[in-house]
Amino acid sequence: MSLLVVGLSHRSAPVSILERAALSADAQAKLLQDALAVEPVAEASVLATCNRIELYADVDKFHAGVAEVSTLLARHSGVGLDELTPYLYVHYEDRAVHHLFSVACGLDSMVVGEGQILGQIKDSLATAQRLHTAGRLLNDLFQQSLRVGKRAHSETGIDRAGQSLVTFGLEQLAGDEQVADWAAKKRALIIGAGSMSSLAAATLARAGVQEVVVANRTLERAERLAEILAQPGGAGAAGGFAARAVPMASVSGELARADIAVSCTGATGLVLTAEAVAAAVAGRTEGDPLTLLDLAMPRDVDAAVHRVAGARLVDIESLAEASADAPMAADVDAVRTLVSEEVAAFGAAQRAAHITPTVVALRTMAADVVAGEMGRLRGRLPDLGEREQAEITQTVRRVVDKLLHAPTVRVKQLAGEPGGAGYADALRTLFDLDPQTVAAVSRADQGARGDSAASARIHTDDLNRDRS
Repeated sequence: MSLLVVGLSHRSAPVSILERAALSADAQAKLLQDALAVEPVAEASVLATCNRIELYADVDKFHAGVAEVSTLLARHSGVGLDELTPYLYVHYEDRAVHHLFSVACGLDSMVVGEGQILGQIKDSLATAQRLHTAGRLLNDLFQQSLRVGKRAHSETGIDRAGQSLVTFGLEQLAGDEQVADWAAKKRALIIGAGSMSSLAAATLARAGVQEVVVANRTLERAERLAEILAQPGGAGAAGGFAARAVPMASVSGELARADIAVSCTGATGLVLTAEAVAAAVAGRTEGDPLTLLDLAMPRDVDAAVHRVAGARLVDIESLAEASADAPMAADVDAVRTLVSEEVAAFGAAQRAAHITPTVVALRTMAADVVAGEMGRLRGRLPDLGEREQAEITQTVRRVVDKLLHAPTVRVKQLAGEPGGAGYADALRTLFDLDPQTVAAVSRADQGARGDSAASARIHTDDLNRDRS
C-alpha cells in the first residue's frame, strides 16, 4: 500500500473554483465512505478548509488511485472532472508526506505560519476515525503531522512569518493604521458563531471596539459567545464594552448600525447581498464607511459589494492577493529543514515497520523448528532427564537467536532506507516463509494499532480551531 494525496488549494485554483468545490460536513463523510468502496483505496481522510480540499488515501495502484480519487472529488464537489482536473495536484509516497507536514507547519497556508490549520487537521483525523476510514498509515501520518506542526511553532519563529487569517484580514481592513487604533470605539457585527467567527469577535473585543453583536442561525450559540465576551475577564470586558446576540433575521437592521461586519458561516448561499449592503450604507456620511470581512467559503458576502459606494470588502480572494506579497520570515527556512528531517524519519519508520511482520514470521518459524527438533530428540532419547532436555532446548534456542540476531537487526536498518522494502521480499524468499503467516502477523499488528488509535485522544486544546 502507498500514500496518495489529490487535492486543490488557493495555490492551484482560483477562488471561484474553490468556492464551487467546497464540501459540507455531510459531503465529506459521503466522500470518505465512497472512497473506501473503490478497489484501489484501503484508507481515506479528507482535509477540507476554506482554501483547500484534499483527499488522502492508502492505495495499492498509483494510476488507478489517482483516477478514482479525482473522479470522487469531482462527483462530490459538483465541479465536472474535465473542469476540475487542471487545478488538481497529486503527491505520492514521500512527497505526499512532505506536503501534509508542510501544510501542518503553515508553510502552505494563505498566510504563512498561521496555526489554525492544526485544528483542521485534528478535525480531519477525528472524522476519519469516527467513520472508520483511517487505518494504520493515515492514523500514523496525521498524528505525526500534528506533532511536526506543534514542533515547528514551538521550536522556530514561524509564528513571526504570519498571523491567523482573521488577524491578517483585519489588518487589511485597517490599512495603514494599527488594528487597535482603527477598531477603537467602533460597532462590530459578527455573523456566525463558529470558531473563525468567535476568533474574530474576540480579536475585535481585545482591540477595543465599543460593541460586538453576534448573529447566528442558532440563537443559543450566539448568546453563548456574547456571554463569553462580556463576562468578567473576558476578551472585551473593559469599561464601556457591550456584547449581545441577535437572530439572523435582525442582520439587516444591525448592519445599518455597524462599522465593521465579519461573516463566516456554513451557508451555501449568500448571507449579505449587494443590495442589503447598499441599503445599510445609505445615508451614511462620506467618512463613515462600512467595512466587511468575509472569511467564508463559499462566500457569504456578494462580490458585487466591492462596487458599492461607502462599503469596503475584504474577502478570501483579496486576502490571497495580499498574502502573495507578504514578506517571508527567515524562520521559514528552519521549518523547511525540520519538515525534510521529519519526512525522512517518518519514511524510515514506515519502511522499518513494513519488514517487522516478516522478521516476526522468521523468528516464529525458527521457534517451530526448535520445538520440532526437540520433540524428535525426546522420541529418540526417551530416557533423557527433564533437566538435560531443558538445557539442550536452551542451548539450541541460543544458537538460533545468535544466528538470526545480526541479519534481522541489519535487515531492519536496511529496510529504513529508500528502496528497503525489497529486503522483506528477500527474507521471505530465502527462508521460504509462508505468505499467510506474514499476512497474519501484519493483520494482528494493524488491529493492535487500530485499537490504540481508537482509544487515543489527541491533545490539541492549545490549537486554534477552525471548521470553516
